[in-house]
Amino acid sequence: MALFFKRLAKAAPITFAHGFRGQSKSSFTNSRLPLGAIAAISGGISYYYFFPSPNLVYLEHIHEESGPKVALNPDKWIEFELQDKAKVSHNSQLFRFSFDPAAKLGLDVASCLITRAPIGQDADGKMKYVIRPYTPISDPNAKGYFDLLIKVYPEGKMSQHFASLKPGDVVEVKGPIEKLRYTPNMKKHIGMIAGGSGITPMLQIIDSILKNPDDNTQVSLLYANVSPDDILLKQKLDVLAASHPNLKIFYTVDNPTKDWRGGAGYISKDMVVKGLPGPSDDTLILVCGPPGLMKHISGDKANRSQGELTGILKDLGYTEEMVYKF
Repeated sequence: MALFFKRLAKAAPITFAHGFRGQSKSSFTNSRLPLGAIAAISGGISYYYFFPSPNLVYLEHIHEESGPKVALNPDKWIEFELQDKAKVSHNSQLFRFSFDPAAKLGLDVASCLITRAPIGQDADGKMKYVIRPYTPISDPNAKGYFDLLIKVYPEGKMSQHFASLKPGDVVEVKGPIEKLRYTPNMKKHIGMIAGGSGITPMLQIIDSILKNPDDNTQVSLLYANVSPDDILLKQKLDVLAASHPNLKIFYTVDNPTKDWRGGAGYISKDMVVKGLPGPSDDTLILVCGPPGLMKHISGDKANRSQGELTGILKDLGYTEEMVYKF
């Protein structure tokens, strides 16, 4: 199984599930309350219905319907156990976390999770934590697991914590945090600009579109990296593009090798014009990447808002309504 997971980190979509020792015990119930219900009795729920005739009262006994358990909790830190991890590139790893296979993760497209790890105590003896958001790249409907693709930075406190984890260790997670609420065919053409690990929310949306035969959205992706070796999940992306005519991908790298056949240098106006849909009410451009890329392409997000649109996209005539920054 571990060998299969490591091969999977290099190539195709992750589609297998496994039996896990899940940590989450959160659940909710979803009861349908009929109109006019006015009383509940212990041992079940009974509702009185009043009809136009004042002499007619109907009593119906209805049992509560249990909804599916949800592994995530937006208000509580939940421990998830690391099942396995695999190297994806020289500085990126894929982590699979497990939970109760009878539960659903509770993640919508496109949403992220918040993770935290202890980093010592403050002057008062209280535990201090480093907190970082990550976007799972696994199918939100996968049973019993979710996958995080994480770039490990030498000075990254959270990414170094992840790199130190061994199967059986746990990580505290809270969420989901909704970003863009994607719905099928919400736009005719979606353009994506990603840098490095900024590919993760794009991949979540791409997978959602391509697995739905009723979603006719066209997708164009510009994916920028430092070198060819830094391109995350390139084999998987190439397989998806080769098998789905509505997905087009263009790669560019800062430091191309002699045999590199993609673009070279930062994403330019010319790349955007040739590779992405033009400004239109039927167009949405998604942007995610490191601060330098965001500033160059769209301007960064403001505190709790999308912020002002600047950069290449503003220069090319896109409006704030046509752009979403992850």
